[in-house]
Amino acid sequence: MATTVFNSFIANLLEGNCDESIAEAKKLQESGVSVEEIVIDGIEAAMTLLDAKCTVEQFNLLEIMLAGRAVTGVMRHLYPEGSVPKDSKGTVLVAALEGDVHDLGKNILKIVLTAKGYFVIDCGKDCTIQKIVDVAAKEFPMAVGISGLITSIIPLVKRVRGTLQDKGIDQVKVMAGGAALKQSLAEQLNVDYVADTVFDGAGYLDRIRNSAGGQRQ
Repeated sequence: MATTVFNSFIANLLEGNCDESIAEAKKLQESGVSVEEIVIDGIEAAMTLLDAKCTVEQFNLLEIMLAGRAVTGVMRHLYPEGSVPKDSKGTVLVAALEGDVHDLGKNILKIVLTAKGYFVIDCGKDCTIQKIVDVAAKEFPMAVGISGLITSIIPLVKRVRGTLQDKGIDQVKVMAGGAALKQSLAEQLNVDYVADTVFDGAGYLDRIRNSAGGQRQ
């Protein structure tokens, strides 16, 4: 579909105009545009443009938060009452570990992954490793995403992968990110991948989704 149809919608998303974005989504639906097209050609296109601006020089956390709020509003409109897109790319569990009460990064990751078609299970902030294991054993996600804004949780991050494996959950990838974690290598944190940005993390999930297991990076 011609991208010009989505220009106003994408602009409102990027500007963080929640009400206007929802109104645009409704107009698109009324004109016959499918939910899948709105997500792929509208929301994902907006996320790609935001990703392009997500550099050291241009990174603007407030801009990402506002755009994320607009995306969340549209997604709730498209998939009311927490319903999951029937063609979801896969299930991802996200959490901020015990001792970390900051959930900004986790929430942004959840928004971006949801916009990209993943079903995200949010274990919340100050989350114990046991809770992650319990939820993973029940839902068997393709990956666990850990967000960290404080360095004191690093010892806990190192335990996640091994604890999952001890419980026989050894096919689930563990991805880390956030200000406190992205300075470390995957091997140092004992995880499969360290994401530099939420978009980088989403890209990693896209790559492993169609691979036979994926290699630690």
